[in-house]
Amino acid sequence: MDYVVEMLGIRKEFPGIVANDNITLQLQRGEVHALLGENGAGKSTLMSMLFGMYQPDRGTIKVNGNEVKISNPNVANDLGIGMVHQHFKLVHNFTTTENIILGIEPKKGLSIDLKSAAARVDELSKRYGLNIDPYAKIEDISVGMQQRVEILKMLYRNADILIFDEPTAVLTPQEIHDLIEIMRNLIAQGKSIILITHKLKEIKAIANRCTVIRRGKYIGTVDVANTSEEDMANMMVGRPVSFKVEKTPSQPGEPILTVENLSVKNNKKVLGLKDFSLTVHSGEIVGIAGVEGNGQTELVEAITGLRKIEEGKISIQSEDITNYSIRKRTLTGIGHIPEDRHKHGLVLDYTMEDNMILQVYFKKPFSKNGILNRSAIREYANKIIEAFDVRSGEGGASIARSLSGGNQQKGVIGREMEREPKLLIAVQPTRGLDVGSIEYIHRRLVEHRDKGYAVLLVSLELDEVMNVSDRIAVVNNGHLVGIVDAANTNENEIGLMMAGIEGGKHHE
Repeated sequence: MDYVVEMLGIRKEFPGIVANDNITLQLQRGEVHALLGENGAGKSTLMSMLFGMYQPDRGTIKVNGNEVKISNPNVANDLGIGMVHQHFKLVHNFTTTENIILGIEPKKGLSIDLKSAAARVDELSKRYGLNIDPYAKIEDISVGMQQRVEILKMLYRNADILIFDEPTAVLTPQEIHDLIEIMRNLIAQGKSIILITHKLKEIKAIANRCTVIRRGKYIGTVDVANTSEEDMANMMVGRPVSFKVEKTPSQPGEPILTVENLSVKNNKKVLGLKDFSLTVHSGEIVGIAGVEGNGQTELVEAITGLRKIEEGKISIQSEDITNYSIRKRTLTGIGHIPEDRHKHGLVLDYTMEDNMILQVYFKKPFSKNGILNRSAIREYANKIIEAFDVRSGEGGASIARSLSGGNQQKGVIGREMEREPKLLIAVQPTRGLDVGSIEYIHRRLVEHRDKGYAVLLVSLELDEVMNVSDRIAVVNNGHLVGIVDAANTNENEIGLMMAGIEGGKHHE
């Protein structure tokens, strides 16, 4: 076999955890090879060794048949290995070209030759169908475009072996479709790709072979074409996983959240949400469906108090909270799983246990006369960490930043649900989670509903909205297009509504 990369018998330990335990991965020339595993299974650790960010404790790495020691990312670059990280490494007020040439700037005399660099960026962009403007600033382009800049950064450095770390976690359905096309182009031009993911649908769409790891151990490598999604899920989680959300029909009670004629400005200072009204009752899950950037963020931030409103009224039960502070809203019974867990979900340099009490630290038993009660805090945090299977080296004492994204997410969800809020606003709750965790979170959302609470679910995954919700409100361009019963609709109808077409009539 012609392998461009072989990682043989790799082991890597961190304090208190064996991240990789005798793992083997062989990448054939010209293939897309998926690396599949749950959150914290050791996927990113394995790839970080191939990219020179860590060194293996045991095992060998071969590139093009020769054994290599990859002591840092520059060595990886020289070997033709590039990586697109889950969280991009871009300078926001630089242009795309300036980011692409960082560290390898072409010189013309003493100054940087930006012109020839931009010409090469343009040429590469056209060759691989990336549509990048060489002079656009990073802060002005979409997340999907930023990712393409990261891809171009690798191509500019002549990488032949490309590692994608969960590349679709931040993309809209259309961008995912485009990215798969880009990968096809890359393979057609002779590149080889390792795709780290836990989305089985995407593996089926693009990958040739798939290596599965579970809790740091190698489980096996399969041909994707003749392996079902169910079988891959089973290898990854170690048990059969149900893709269907089991739930009884909802029994809605009194209104919990009432939003009346709400208008809210977006970051560009124009109305991102226009004259929007919605009621969520106790005992129901209302899903919000829409393409990213159609008013979902403005709606959620208006309800939670993160963004001021232009007009309209927000009530919890019959209490008008329109002008309440954030803490006061939290205390009326609002829980919020935010879309950006780093910005609004966690204090990254706090321990996980301190993150678990951010909204309750001033209450008994967590503090008395301004003094924190450490043992009560620890007990409370560990209960959440256990229930939601938040994996880290040192449990509640771990610094939030050190956890994998999926485990950070489970911590945030656990914290919000533990308070049993009357209204739980769950925004992209399963973003970056694997099928086993998704199944668990969905079950907990339904349980929350069945206790007689209200859930507002905002997600870009249409499957998730249709599977979990009882009613679905569709937004387009800041307007409510319509509300449908989840049981009596289909992907096609919702897709049309997301495009702004209601019942065959176009509404402005």
